[in-house]
Amino acid sequence: MKKMRKVAIYGKGGIGKSTTTQNTVAGLAEMGKKIMVVGCDPKADSTRLLLGGLAQKSVLDTLREEGEDVELENIRKKGYANVWCVESGGPEPGVGCAGRGIITSINMLESLGAYEESEGLDYAFYDVLGDVVCGGFAMPIRDGKAEEIYIVCSGEMMAMYAANNICKGIMKFAQSGAVRLGGLICNSRAVDNEKEMIQEMAKIMGTQMIYFVPRDNDVQRAEINRKTVIEWNPQAPQADHYRGLAKAIDENQMFVIPKPMEMDTLEGLLMEYGLLN
Repeated sequence: MKKMRKVAIYGKGGIGKSTTTQNTVAGLAEMGKKIMVVGCDPKADSTRLLLGGLAQKSVLDTLREEGEDVELENIRKKGYANVWCVESGGPEPGVGCAGRGIITSINMLESLGAYEESEGLDYAFYDVLGDVVCGGFAMPIRDGKAEEIYIVCSGEMMAMYAANNICKGIMKFAQSGAVRLGGLICNSRAVDNEKEMIQEMAKIMGTQMIYFVPRDNDVQRAEINRKTVIEWNPQAPQADHYRGLAKAIDENQMFVIPKPMEMDTLEGLLMEYGLLN
């Protein structure tokens, strides 16, 4: 029986994790893979493009309104190419830890049988908010809910700094569990020497840059139309890039415990490639 791959996408807030996740999932779905996406961001926008802009009612909102008696169909919807979509949601503003939504959602999905073998899932994707800032956001890797981590970054200093911090979290949890880093996804911001710099950073960390996603306004055009690029315009060059990223993840065999960089190494890298003068 096939084993479901449990993937978490991390990265600095605003780096394009949700966009990258949904477009990659669309590429995998086009390949015939059965997938569930669990949005782990309180904004509940991790599945918007797969659902055609439809606002997905979050797990926490459903629990608040309906109590504990929740059915699976109340908290997940089918989106593009039959991808199952779930949004964890978050606490009401100013109350409690946003990471709680992730813990509650994953536990509820498990108890309702969403991960059962009978569902025949090839992948579960977790789109996780920002940096590993607290136990809640580390939940997918801490409790073995996710075993493959991909970090979305760019050649901007803070994106690289966040990627390095996330690697520290992965390294910590990898000592006692199965979690491993599958690679860096460079979501280009058209920074000078960006591709070479992220390749070098990956090499220092003992991992790989699994794909370089070029900057393209078709991504924004597709988003305005509330679709992934592959659904909006299957012939667009950017659609082929997301297919390439999906294929790279599907065929990936390189899973490592990363070696985070010291701050002076990171600054040295930025200087070497001309970003700090």
